[in-house]
Amino acid sequence: MRIRVVGGQPLNGTFTPSGNPNAAKALLAAALLTDQPVTLRRVPRNTSTQYLLDAAEQLGASLAWQGTSTLDIHTEALTRRTLDESLVSGAVGALLFLAPLIIRREVIRIEVDFPLNRIRTHLDALRDLGLGVVVTHGAVEIVSARWDSKDIILNSPSVTATAIAMMLAAVLGGRTVIYNAACEPHISDLAAMLNNMGASITGAGSNRVQIIGAETLRGTDETISYDHIEIASVAAIVALSGGRVQMMPEDDHTLPDLRNITRTFAHFGLNIDADSNVLLVPRHERFDVASREEELDAQIETSPYPGFPSDLITIAALIATQANGTSLLHERLFKDRLLFVDTLKDMGANIILADPHRAIVVGATPLRGTYIATPDPRFGLGILGAALIAHGESVIDNAERFDYTFDRILPGLQALGAQIHEIQA
Repeated sequence: MRIRVVGGQPLNGTFTPSGNPNAAKALLAAALLTDQPVTLRRVPRNTSTQYLLDAAEQLGASLAWQGTSTLDIHTEALTRRTLDESLVSGAVGALLFLAPLIIRREVIRIEVDFPLNRIRTHLDALRDLGLGVVVTHGAVEIVSARWDSKDIILNSPSVTATAIAMMLAAVLGGRTVIYNAACEPHISDLAAMLNNMGASITGAGSNRVQIIGAETLRGTDETISYDHIEIASVAAIVALSGGRVQMMPEDDHTLPDLRNITRTFAHFGLNIDADSNVLLVPRHERFDVASREEELDAQIETSPYPGFPSDLITIAALIATQANGTSLLHERLFKDRLLFVDTLKDMGANIILADPHRAIVVGATPLRGTYIATPDPRFGLGILGAALIAHGESVIDNAERFDYTFDRILPGLQALGAQIHEIQA
């Protein structure tokens, strides 16, 4: 899909955020742990989640939609023992299905087309839990096992490894403690779901999680939390456009904790008023890098949750181009996220890429519209945001890639006044 974006238009109104796609994937895998019906609400309809929905059906799950975002899941039996390359290569998140496969089929196989070092933390966690793990010629065979008590330490705070270990412990373990666990909001969502299914989990959201397992898990009805990355991205783009926006949760649900994100944005003079009940972005006249005697420049570092998320580093770079002052961005987790700054430089930004992990941004600089061939899903909404605040028009090819992570984001921004038009072939 090719789109034309007319920049420089203030965005205003009310925005309804979508469900957290990472939470949706974890909860979908957990739904396959039981043969009883499970309902998931606020399921995002994005491409990466759809990969896992397709994979779940291939494994034997029956899926039925109620409306646009409520999904009924019933898995009487898992019909396969193998996660083959066709399932894993489309989305590495498919590794979450290891847990239900191990629990319900006992002996399983993974076939991968990438170096096994990428899942070393996952495999070591399985071994530490007492499962049999054998690596043979690009495949991994795993044999289930039960245990009374286990304490394990993850090599790194991997979200996927934490989720897999929690799901396994919820059924196969007596008492299990996971140290160096991931703290992301979707881990808390998963813990809440497993508790409602019959397990007993404490400590989710911290780096020490304890699980008391159950013999079997029952069905449940769960609502996925809001996507904090989408909320923060849209809030920043609206502010940079010169507009204002309000976001409120539906029913009795709450918005995610954005304190560290809003504090980071405030270093650039972008202020967001947010709590669990409402988020307000006021109209900004200008943006200024915070200046302190001991810290003349804004210095932003990404780190595992609850630190500033890597998924927002491109949005931080975009904000920095519009803030008066000098900023240092340090992407500590991934080496390729800052390649996004090349597009910003083409649009007029003053940025020095010191190395793959650090960029110096001198602002404020006006951005001008440009042609963008293929937006990278790893860059989130940074490129789209740049086009929306630039002077003139931008043309973006392969714009469907924005749907890889986000749920119907283009119509959502159009409802705020974004001039985004599909170009017919």
